[in-house]
Amino acid sequence: MSRDSGPDLSVRIGPLNLRNPVLTASGTFGYGDEYASLVEVSKLGGIVVKSLTLRPRDGAPPPRLAETPAGMLNAIGLANIGVDKFLSEKLPYLQGRGTRVVVSIAGETLEEYEELAGRLDGAEGVDALEVNISCPNVRRGGMLFGADPDMAFEVLSAVRGATRMPVIAKLTPHASDVVAVAKAAREAGVDAISLINTLVGMAVDVEARRPKLGNVTGGLSGPAIRPVAVALVWKVASAVPLPVIGIGGISSPEDAIEFLIAGAKAVQVGTATFFEPCTALWVVDGIAEYMKRHEFRSVEELSGSLEV
Repeated sequence: MSRDSGPDLSVRIGPLNLRNPVLTASGTFGYGDEYASLVEVSKLGGIVVKSLTLRPRDGAPPPRLAETPAGMLNAIGLANIGVDKFLSEKLPYLQGRGTRVVVSIAGETLEEYEELAGRLDGAEGVDALEVNISCPNVRRGGMLFGADPDMAFEVLSAVRGATRMPVIAKLTPHASDVVAVAKAAREAGVDAISLINTLVGMAVDVEARRPKLGNVTGGLSGPAIRPVAVALVWKVASAVPLPVIGIGGISSPEDAIEFLIAGAKAVQVGTATFFEPCTALWVVDGIAEYMKRHEFRSVEELSGSLEV
């Protein structure tokens, strides 16, 4: 790195090239158009659209959100417009936005995941798939696909066989052995791993003695989960030779850099976008400033630089 040039922020996630290591997280940035007047998405490494299912879903009953001391609980229930409307109504807007578009997919059966991947394969403007395996397998009594290495292998193998696009497996922190699931994902042929998804939590209105969420429990996100996420990113990145994308409670450049040092190749900004839509852009600038100050020439050089 010369004195006049800045650090190289570009990263490679499997076959996917990103301008920089910062993406927005699924479920926190809608389909991209909702933030058009607030965020210049072309300055981001990419956006991950909210999880799509085969058919539209109304989602969980309200109320769906509850604030916590260090984050929030959500029980959206995968409400979405379905893959058909996404392809016809949302994808045209995303084409030509100057950033990578990653589509999150979710299903209740292996066949649903496989069909979703096939439907999106080759769609112009879609650069990669992120497979949300924190979903209940209805044929196995509601057990999460991502909670068991064998089930994770099955669904990810099916997705891999249905698409030529890069495939990212998004892992749940509720697996008894996240590293074992990550290894199963690698065996299934995925190109990268993202983690973590939300932790299950609950909040109670003590005056009404009722749950604050219509679904009773929900997903905990925000700064409260970051130490858990960093630890799991470090464990997986240390054990599995795949690029890792860190997610969980990032609201500042320092938070993102923590993930990169622990072994992540990229990060996703989620809950912070709700209270400050430009957080992801600030994170990009902050990473560049840190790398310049510490004389890191590339993100690859920074990634996994933890000294233990």
